[in-house]
Amino acid sequence: MSLPALIGDIGGTNARLALVYPGEVTPHDIINLPCADYPGVVEAVQDYLNRVGAVGQNAPQEACLAFACPVHAERVKMTNNHWDFLKSDVQQALNLSLFKVINDFTAQALGVPHVAAKDLVEVQPGTSQAHATRLIIGPGTGLGVAGVFPGQHAWIPLPTEGGHVTFAPTDDTERAIVDIFKQHHARVSVERVLCGQGLLELYQAHCRLAGIAPQLNHPADVTDAAKQGDELAIAALLRFLKILGDVCGDATLTMGARGGVYLCGGIVPRLLDWLPNSELCSAFTNKGRMNIYNADIPIWVVTAPWTGLLGAAEALHNEEVY
Repeated sequence: MSLPALIGDIGGTNARLALVYPGEVTPHDIINLPCADYPGVVEAVQDYLNRVGAVGQNAPQEACLAFACPVHAERVKMTNNHWDFLKSDVQQALNLSLFKVINDFTAQALGVPHVAAKDLVEVQPGTSQAHATRLIIGPGTGLGVAGVFPGQHAWIPLPTEGGHVTFAPTDDTERAIVDIFKQHHARVSVERVLCGQGLLELYQAHCRLAGIAPQLNHPADVTDAAKQGDELAIAALLRFLKILGDVCGDATLTMGARGGVYLCGGIVPRLLDWLPNSELCSAFTNKGRMNIYNADIPIWVVTAPWTGLLGAAEALHNEEVY
């Protein structure tokens, strides 16, 4: 059997590494390594390869690694950890004949077409057009936004910085929330609201509007308190999902995402029980004259654990990914 290739999905905290055999996208020998334990990506990869026995004549000659930071330049500097490297240095150190570096949300987008149906939870039914763009969007540490289009020969990723567009409030409550956010942020982007820290700040804003001192200090505390019936935590959580629906609807119109909307990231899969009672779908379709356009577009939550690794495997020999 031919040598497997190295694939990875690397964030600010963890480096998820795996191997993939030629012609396949299914990862195996998956190991999650804490980035803080290693001086850089080369040391982390070498440790991984030693652990799985892919060394010497068995060492991968090809690799595709996805990073949660800008990757367009030769130098890659991680946003939320100390890793800082030149692509050519890594390729030489690991003796790779092929080395691709992609953004982590490009990997999410390229992975979505390979996600099994059992790992998709329907939020809004609709008709998915086969030859149309798919929107991939996901709140987590930040807000990732990307597209993927079915080209004639390969999936074409559409990277964006859509998380940094300006947040547009749609009612008096959201206008008041923006005013509170502006006391801490010079500009309020959608990412300021639709991320873990944003959920916490939404809760704090609701407390301030109610004239009550906040009791919670972490994003996870907000979801836990909501489950326990805390009214302000519930209000913040439902507002978060409503705003997510607004943003998804706008991005769908901008991208022409008739292929469907896929909600990824670390937050939404944990909120599945809240989605039926939220305004996510109504906000998604509340686009005036374009209401009918959005109402027929399906929305899914992606619950697959390895979507980024699937995307890295897809990107490895995808002629549209450089």
